[in-house]
Amino acid sequence: MQSDVPPKVQEQAATTLSNLAQNADNKVAIASAGAIPPMVQLLLSNSPAAVLEQAAAALCNLALNGDNQVTIASAGAIPPMVQLLLSNSPAVVQEQAAAILSNLALNDDNQVTIASAGAIPPMVQLLLCNCPDAVLEQAAAALCNLALIDDNRVSIATAGAIPPPTVHLLGGCSPAAVHENAAAALGNLAGNAENKVTIASAGAIPPLVQMLRSGSPEQVQRRAAFALKNLALNTENAVNISAAGAIPALVNLLGSGSDNTKLDASQALKEIGHGNTEIRGIIAAAAAAASANLLQEIKRLGVC
Repeated sequence: MQSDVPPKVQEQAATTLSNLAQNADNKVAIASAGAIPPMVQLLLSNSPAAVLEQAAAALCNLALNGDNQVTIASAGAIPPMVQLLLSNSPAVVQEQAAAILSNLALNDDNQVTIASAGAIPPMVQLLLCNCPDAVLEQAAAALCNLALIDDNRVSIATAGAIPPPTVHLLGGCSPAAVHENAAAALGNLAGNAENKVTIASAGAIPPLVQMLRSGSPEQVQRRAAFALKNLALNTENAVNISAAGAIPALVNLLGSGSDNTKLDASQALKEIGHGNTEIRGIIAAAAAAASANLLQEIKRLGVC
């Protein structure tokens, strides 16, 4: 978008492209038309906040396409997005910046580039500040995707993301999307052995178990089961997860959840009971109490 175009026109154009980019075919067409580089240039300019917001929103939608994730990063979008995370940016701009970095981080190379650009400390700071729930949701999602690689897991933990901010987001009256993304982030962070200990020590197990129980949206329950599965790869954590009452809730998910939720629940039960005859007996008893069919199912899955 040319620099001599009035900001209001730039804002309207970016808004239009953002809306169009909600369609999968349009994501490709917009990128093919060459829209990404000028959109990134808007982020590098001293444009009004409304223009930055809409340009970031458009890039966020475009970044749900794998090829566009590469193009957006190649156009230089990552460093200005990191700058927009800082505390002097309006909350709505921080939200969009975190969202686009989250989408870009679905690409393996971008996970490294985003971390190298210094995104992790300000992303963690967003979790520590009194930010709107929408900002917390996107920041947790971005950290979740960045934590798909071990170097970033270490960097995120070192930046102070685990105790207390991410664990704190598991409870309280935050929207379900915040709980879901926080649980998913902890699940990925728990792919690191030291983080397993840190997360458990920070008190994450009880709220994760609480999230498994009825009343939580299924997607939240699934993310909690995933996090508990990874935490249970530590023997002490597995015992503590069982003691916190996770087993009946996981058995219930195994009997009533979607296929993906059943998979995460069964894997969590398998890890909790791994190498522990007593816990495997608790799992079998919980399944038998639910139904004979469920007992047969967990035996078929090798859970007990």
